[in-house]
Formats: sequence, C-alpha cells, structure tokens
Amino acid sequence: MKDFEKNILTPIRECIVRYAERNAFYIDGTYYTYRQLAERISAIRGVIRCAEKNEQIWGLALHDDLNTYASIFALWMEGKAYVPLHPSWPAGRIESIKTQVGCSNVLDACDAPYTEDLPDDWAEASGNDLAYILFTSGSTGVPKGVQISRKNVAAFMDSFWQTGINISSDDRCMQVFDLTFDVSVQSYLVALTRGACVYTVPYGQVKYLYAASLIQEQHITFGAMAPSMLTYLRPYFDEFDASSMKACILTAEACPVDLMEAWYGCAKNTEIYDFYGPTEATIYCTYYKLTRGGENLSLNGIISIGKPLSNVQAIIIREDGSLVDGQEKGELCVAGDQVTPGYWKNDEKNASSFFVREGVRYYHTGDLCYWHESGNIMYSGRIDQQAKIQGFRVELGEIEHHARTFYQNERRVMAIAFQNAQNLTEIALFVEAQPEETKSLIDYLRTKMPSYMIPSRILFEPSFPLNKSEKVDRNALKQLLNAEN
Repeated sequence: MKDFEKNILTPIRECIVRYAERNAFYIDGTYYTYRQLAERISAIRGVIRCAEKNEQIWGLALHDDLNTYASIFALWMEGKAYVPLHPSWPAGRIESIKTQVGCSNVLDACDAPYTEDLPDDWAEASGNDLAYILFTSGSTGVPKGVQISRKNVAAFMDSFWQTGINISSDDRCMQVFDLTFDVSVQSYLVALTRGACVYTVPYGQVKYLYAASLIQEQHITFGAMAPSMLTYLRPYFDEFDASSMKACILTAEACPVDLMEAWYGCAKNTEIYDFYGPTEATIYCTYYKLTRGGENLSLNGIISIGKPLSNVQAIIIREDGSLVDGQEKGELCVAGDQVTPGYWKNDEKNASSFFVREGVRYYHTGDLCYWHESGNIMYSGRIDQQAKIQGFRVELGEIEHHARTFYQNERRVMAIAFQNAQNLTEIALFVEAQPEETKSLIDYLRTKMPSYMIPSRILFEPSFPLNKSEKVDRNALKQLLNAEN
C-alpha cells in the first residue's frame, strides 16, 4: 500500500466509518461530525470530477469552515494537489500565484449539494505527486512556491508518531494556525487520522484570547502553538488553567526556556515539546522534549531544537561545505523523505538551496547551529542574522538574550543590523514596550558584552508586528527602522 494511503487516506476513512456520529470539528461554536465531514468530502469530489478543466493542481480559497477542510481531502482523494489562496491577500498576489502554477480551477465556499455517500475509494496517485504548494515571500517580491509531495506528507506523519506523542479519539485538538502555514496541516491531520475533534480559531478573532478560551472552556488536550501566543498570554498565567492539556508543541519560532518554565505553572499535566522545521522539510524536522522541573538544554536562553525526526538526516557544515568538528557552529542542512522536491519552476533558487553530498540531497536551512555532546542540536540563530561589526562576527541572538535577561524575560526584544549613513554596520535593538529611559539597559549590556556589540539605537514598539506564521515580522521591524532613519 502506498504510504500516503497508509498513513493518511486509510486512517481518515476508518475514522469516518468508526466514529461517524462523533465530532470531527468545532468551528466558530458549532460541532460537525465525521459523517458530516464525509458527506462534504463526497459532494466536493463530485464538483472536482465535473470541472471543465482536468487540472492536477487546484486553487483553494481558505475559510474557517467545514467546506475548506473537506476540500483538502476531496482533492487528495481525487489524486489532486492544492494551493492555498487567502481571501485577505491582495488580488495581485493571488493572480500571481495562480499564473505561476497555471491553475484556473478554484474551490471557494463550495456549495455542492450534500450526499450521504461516504468516501470509499480514491484515485491512483504516486508518492511523487504533489499534495500541496505553499507560497512564501520571495526576496525579489515574487512569491516562491514550496512543493510538498505525497511522499513528504506521508513521511512526516510516520515521523510524528515516532516522537511518542499519542492521540486518541477522546482527544480535543486545537488548530490555531492559518491554513497558508504548514503547521496547520499537522494540527488537523494528527487529529483526524485518530478520530479526535479539531477545534479551530475563527478568522477575525484575537487569536491568543480565543485559543485561551478554547483551552479552558473546551478542555483542549493537545495543540501546537507559537511561543508568541504564550508571550501574550503570560500576564494571565496566574489565573489561566491549562491542566486539561496532556501534550503541547511549541513551534514556528525560537522557544525561550523561561517562557516554557512559566507555562508549566498553568499547564500542570502537560508534556511540552519544542518542534523545529522549515516549510521545505515538511512541517517539522527536529524535536526536543522538555523535562518538567529538570535541566533543559538551552543556548542564550533558547531551548535546543533537539534531534532529527526518524525520516530526516541532519548535518552541520562550514562555509566551505565541510562538516564541523565537535561543538563548532555551522549551517544546519537536512535530507530525507520529508524534504521538498524543490521550488515551483525556480531553477535558480533550487540550485542555491539544495546540494548533494555522498549521494544524499540536502537542503540549506540557513540556520546557525552546533551539535551538543548529547546529540541534540543547539540553535544559535539565522546565518543572515549574524553581523560583522568592526571586523568582529556578532550573533544577534546573544544581544537579545542579555536584553531579555535585563527585562527579567518579561518583554520581547529583537536585534537588527543596519547600515548607517557612512555605510557602516550598527545594531538596533527593538523592545516591545512603551518608550522609557534606556541608560540602565545600556549600562547593563556593557557589563555583559564588548563595546562593539552594544546597540547604537534602542527603539520601543508597544506591540511587535507578526506575520501569518505567528512569528515576529523581522522585515516589518526593519521597515520601521528605515522609517526612523
């Protein structure tokens, strides 16, 4: 049996049959059963079959509704792939993506009549056929498409279950991510292949507040979140009860150890994991399980990203491509069945992002890491977030660590390198707070770092901008910095 069928389609169908009258989704206050999900899948498959153009890749307009999720499975069962298209995107961006892919078929709020048919078969497709394409921002201003094959998704699901996280039909799983972001795929697949219920966050809601209410009122037992979400919730930790959660994944950005230790206070029965992975490696490629009340590996206050998943190989290389020695820092590169076949029709990007070493094809993550003696990987920041100041190579993560410590880990900070009027590199430090005096911060930093690492500018922002992936939008902060200059 093909792995995509074995790991995804067959378990979904078995859950539809076994748990037909149980809840599959909770969306904006309404429950939907597995039978209702199945009926929508069958109806939408009929729409796909009747399309005038038999295209392999379809556009999928994203809504927080049952039809959108059913459309994903309908396309997969018809042997098709999808490209997420968000209604809030500018029309020009949507047209650019559709033109690049060459798709004219778009599923949008599909209103096909209900059918009582349940999915019982699916079209033939190979592991090399695509499951979806996610478009991310490109440096040229043109979005670039990351292709994810059926083999990639199947390998991810196999890897996920080998981490030790166990989900059953009794679980209530939270899905807080935009469907343009790949962690959403984990959030619904893990639940629906085990007969659990998926609880979503409606568009337009204040995400962290709605998620907090879901956790407490619906007694969520499992969910993946970005640390940014917990940062917003942190002022309420003393009155927040997350004891219903048995497992929690923190992902999408660097994970501060002090935030995790604080989270344990209200997630009293929870196993916490730090999962790491670029979109190009299909959702996650490494993970680290934290120890409650014990020592957790960290660097500059950031939790280790752990060890590779079972279907991932990892190496750390120098600039010349040779392997690092011991705990020497270098670029993390990953290979294996989870790694994308490449960017959509982008030969130049593919040539620079992938390389073959001893017959194995690797992806350049662009992340600066080193091997801990335990075999875990320590994350030190982005290679492109290093800066050379007065001839010295500076890691911005170290500056951020000392600034967070000064603020007793109660504020977010972000260090950014910029060119001054003399074309020399300086460091700006953004602090998520109302403006205040900075002398005490600078004095503290001078006790921790050499003078060339001290930020020349301190800027305050009441609320850091976030991107669609729930990460602090570094580019938006850079634009604010440029506007100040």
